[in-house]
Amino acid sequence: MPTTRLTQRSMVFVLAGGRGSRLKELTDRRVKPAVPFGGKTRIIDFALSNALNSGIRRMAIATQYKAHSLIRHLQRGWTFFRAERNEFLDILPASQRTGTESWYKGTADAVTQNIDIVDSYHVDYVIILAGDHIYKMDYEIMLREHVESGADVTVGCLTVPREEATAFGVMATDKSGQITSFLEKPADPPGTPDDPTKALASMGIYVFNWKFLRDLLAKDAEDPNSSHDFGNDLIPDIVKNGKAMAHRFDNSCVRTEGSPVYWKDVGTVDAFWESHIDLTNFTPDLNLWDRSWPVWTYSESVPPAKFIHDERDRRGMAISSMVSGGCIISGTEVRNSCLFTNVHTNSYAVLDHAVVLPNVVVSRSARLRQVVIDSGVIIPEGLVVGEDPTEDAKWFRVTDRGTTLITQTMLDKKAEG
Repeated sequence: MPTTRLTQRSMVFVLAGGRGSRLKELTDRRVKPAVPFGGKTRIIDFALSNALNSGIRRMAIATQYKAHSLIRHLQRGWTFFRAERNEFLDILPASQRTGTESWYKGTADAVTQNIDIVDSYHVDYVIILAGDHIYKMDYEIMLREHVESGADVTVGCLTVPREEATAFGVMATDKSGQITSFLEKPADPPGTPDDPTKALASMGIYVFNWKFLRDLLAKDAEDPNSSHDFGNDLIPDIVKNGKAMAHRFDNSCVRTEGSPVYWKDVGTVDAFWESHIDLTNFTPDLNLWDRSWPVWTYSESVPPAKFIHDERDRRGMAISSMVSGGCIISGTEVRNSCLFTNVHTNSYAVLDHAVVLPNVVVSRSARLRQVVIDSGVIIPEGLVVGEDPTEDAKWFRVTDRGTTLITQTMLDKKAEG
């Protein structure tokens, strides 16, 4: 029998139903995985692209809160799978499939309620993914470690400084990589066997043999004391009673030579802003230009970006910035900023360290510094943000680190007085 990649015998189950409340008003209308990222993509595109680039063509996405934007994106950008080639992408909204509950009660319950759909894929392995992180990873490498170790579960882990690990679920392992304990946000995280200054933090990525996971989910569903969550219930149980192995993300991170290992939870307004400003650096930590491991997405048909006017104080220009298709930079100075699709700016405006989501209009003489502007916003003429934090905080959301989030609702309230 010819040898095949393990990814061809696998599927990914993407958990994309979280509220994402730490992103504040950015998730008022959309779930976190649907938030735009990187100029033209959405956050969920990274997990799905990793799966596709790894060779996986069977995917299920569990949705729950404010899912319309996410579902619409998936229908527009991820409908190229062919069922006759045993390829699938199923969108699984929380629905009244079993009992009287309609919402998913936890991450594990999201899979439990869809066991029949996973069965229909006829796979040997299931990779559980969060749909709200930014990273590039070859899942084939993690799958091979899982099979070779004979583990019941393999947990993807970040290597982080011990002092930063207090915000994560942390794995203690022996020298073979077997997890000996799982600690949720410990005050004193355990170091790794090879470096006591580092700790292994859970990425929320799990590889299971499907038969094993299926039985485990059935057992968990009958436990009245369970919260039906992978991190809280299933993984600690396997660590105690089975064989759980840690997979180090350093071994499967896809990156260009010399680049750091990159994984981001852009779950706060500051983290969202910072990760975009990093993309404008001369050599960003995340390489979106790597054609060997592309980030796939719905590509809207738009004209190229255009820069117009070349007069003193009225020059359409962008320096150290990312400007997406459909943008018109009309007499505006743009510096260290990321502009998404179809952003139109007007004369004498200044954008400095700005993250501007799609379909925004910036009117004349606006000056905006260290801002995140939600999609569809119309910035009024002469608006100044980023120079007086006290004044900004009266109308907009200003973070502790000085990033200002602007939405249309905030602007409307300001206009009313």
